[in-house]
Amino acid sequence: MNNQQLPPDRSTGSTPLRLALIAAVVAVIAAAFAYTAGWLSPDRVTQTKIVDNLAPPGGAALGFRRNHSKGICFTGTFDSNGAGAALSKAQVLSPGSFPVTGRFNLAVADPNTDDATSRVRGLSLRIQSPDGQEWRSAMIDAPFFPVASPQAFYDLQLAQQSKAPDAMKNFVGTHPELAVFGKWAGSAPFTGSYAEEAYNSLNSFIFTNAQGQDQAIRWSFIPAASPVAVPVDELKKRGPDFLGKDITDRVAQSPQRWSLMVTAANPGDPTADPSKAWPEDRRKIDVGALVVRKIEPEADGPCRDINFDPVVLPAGMRTSDDPFPAARSAAYSVSYNRRTAEESSYPRTASGAKQ
Repeated sequence: MNNQQLPPDRSTGSTPLRLALIAAVVAVIAAAFAYTAGWLSPDRVTQTKIVDNLAPPGGAALGFRRNHSKGICFTGTFDSNGAGAALSKAQVLSPGSFPVTGRFNLAVADPNTDDATSRVRGLSLRIQSPDGQEWRSAMIDAPFFPVASPQAFYDLQLAQQSKAPDAMKNFVGTHPELAVFGKWAGSAPFTGSYAEEAYNSLNSFIFTNAQGQDQAIRWSFIPAASPVAVPVDELKKRGPDFLGKDITDRVAQSPQRWSLMVTAANPGDPTADPSKAWPEDRRKIDVGALVVRKIEPEADGPCRDINFDPVVLPAGMRTSDDPFPAARSAAYSVSYNRRTAEESSYPRTASGAKQ
């Protein structure tokens, strides 16, 4: 599941099943790429409205994240090999080992969702450096985003909500990038483990080195574990929480590793459009390894109260012309404020700790 562009799907007359699949996948990852007020007119959409729309039919799960609500915590290290220092002056890319707090998760609004039913899996990280700075990131296993712009995303939401029978068909006909995403969603294999997934930034960022040189980049965490495709019917037999059990068992046996591959853009590569994967021949730099050393249930875990805000970046990294990170930051803030205000509703463990 690396960032590889799939060939465009020329069949704009997609089947209802294909359209339904696209709609379902987009719905569960909406908050991860929400947009903020002032970008759209005349229908001004706020991060509050986006978060409101994420609630399942029975209402929001109080005390939980409004999206990616089901997850499990981990701690470990980011072991930088120093190769990234040529791109960024951030201390986390200089040679050394830096503490990591993270979270594996599913892109769902209901924390009781069966693991086998979620198409999109996520990885969130907070990497801390001795200079007191942090690098926070939230990634998913999809190789690109469904649509090219916030306006297109808004139009997609309208099409999904429309009662017009051809609303989605017409949208797909004018947004061919969505057909590409639908092809990935319908054909990419499922694995049986968080440890076998690659996780992608999708958004573009700017790295600045000690000489003041800028480079547009994207990144991916590539697993050391070999991905093994598992039929969905088989995954359903493993129980509703098999992903958490699997990663817990694996890490108990040995630390799990991912290589951090930074991809450098060439001039002219689309940096503001996360629906476009960059060509495979772009320069890739292995800058180190994420090593997951301990798994903890989120109820008592260190990741529970972290907002994995993608614009929390150390000196030497900044956002690009890609509008989504700042918009995601706004939506994450709404979600964080709501779930922390609902502390009394958060389920508790037998020890009395908040779940």
